[in-house]
Amino acid sequence: MPYINLRLVGKLSKEQKEKIAKEFSDTLLRVAKKPKEYTYLVIDEVSGENWAQGDKFFG
Repeated sequence: MPYINLRLVGKLSKEQKEKIAKEFSDTLLRVAKKPKEYTYLVIDEVSGENWAQGDKFFG
């Protein structure tokens, strides 16, 4: 059972999330032969004030 946890800064629309889910599940089906119904995806939308690269925060 594939499990994908995607974290990103900011918000996505429902349509963007649906497209991402389709692309990831299509890729796992094509490359790893994992059925879509067994693929799980969690999208964590993180505020920029809680995300840093080195000592620089994005918020």
